[in-house]
Amino acid sequence: MDPGLFLDASFHATMPGDVAGTWAKLATFATLGAGAIGSVVAGWAADRVGRTTITMAAMAVSGSCALVAGFLFDAPPVLVVALCLVWGFSIVADSAQFSASVAELAKPGLLGTMLTVQTSAGFLLTLLSIHLIPPLLAIGGWPLAFAALAPGPFLGVWAMAKLRAHPASARLANGRR
Repeated sequence: MDPGLFLDASFHATMPGDVAGTWAKLATFATLGAGAIGSVVAGWAADRVGRTTITMAAMAVSGSCALVAGFLFDAPPVLVVALCLVWGFSIVADSAQFSASVAELAKPGLLGTMLTVQTSAGFLLTLLSIHLIPPLLAIGGWPLAFAALAPGPFLGVWAMAKLRAHPASARLANGRR
């Protein structure tokens, strides 16, 4: 989901045109920057707390933000930006943890292939979800468009919980599941 599209539309619903566009661009930049920070912080925390723990937390926050975001469409901009910053931080935080998990669990001879499959699957899911947004937006507005993004993170939490219960997960993050 392009945060800029949502922020621009939301801000134009609550602010004068020129001001709305400028603030939407700044908020979009901040949201993307929060993702970079989230990735670094999640990596640091995963090595200390546990890879599955941090990944599940990031995905739970990301999925929750997806459920709430559409309902904040014309809310006060400070509230919309706050949610987008939290979402930006959490939505990227899990990605590197999936790659690290694959790297730690794959057989050495299959590592490159497994990382390629994992990365490709992630991009494919992202591509599909982005292309679903316009028709969902037309059918049910922002609440439906964003809610449709929530099942992925919640399924990811379930999958990571299954991985955490698997004996091989002891190899993650030096034994920190």
